[in-house]
Amino acid sequence: MIDLGVSKLALIAVVALIVVGPERLPKVARVAGNLFGRAQRYMSEVKSEVNRQMEMEEFRKLREDSVAALKEVENSIHSTAQEVTTHLSDQADIGLASSTNFSEAIPSEQDVIRRTQRQGRNSWANKRAARPLWFKRSAGIRARVQSGAARMKRFHHSAIK
Repeated sequence: MIDLGVSKLALIAVVALIVVGPERLPKVARVAGNLFGRAQRYMSEVKSEVNRQMEMEEFRKLREDSVAALKEVENSIHSTAQEVTTHLSDQADIGLASSTNFSEAIPSEQDVIRRTQRQGRNSWANKRAARPLWFKRSAGIRARVQSGAARMKRFHHSAIK
């Protein structure tokens, strides 16, 4: 940017005082300051927009790279699964595989979902995570939560009686 020293600023101030005059100099200085501030804000907005565009381009490249890597992994898994399937079918054709049916040994997706779902209040995970009342009382944790309105009604009637 422009290098303005003290001597250059003093020269500009003297010229402005002579050209503009002492009555209008504060107004001119105020307008010049506002314009300078607007210019700085505009330049900062332009810089931030350019930075955002550069970051978006970097994210697009990163996304494209990750999608390519994901497809490569998916293809390798698919080819491995095909190899295993062909190997197992070859084993079954030869007679080396056991007589059990593999589809019966593998649980269906619905069975897995049913077994992993929470079972409500009687769930083992819920019982395990529950804190006993004696601990809540000793730690100062509220065991029975009341709304503000219910609390006001409860204590308001006891104070009136």
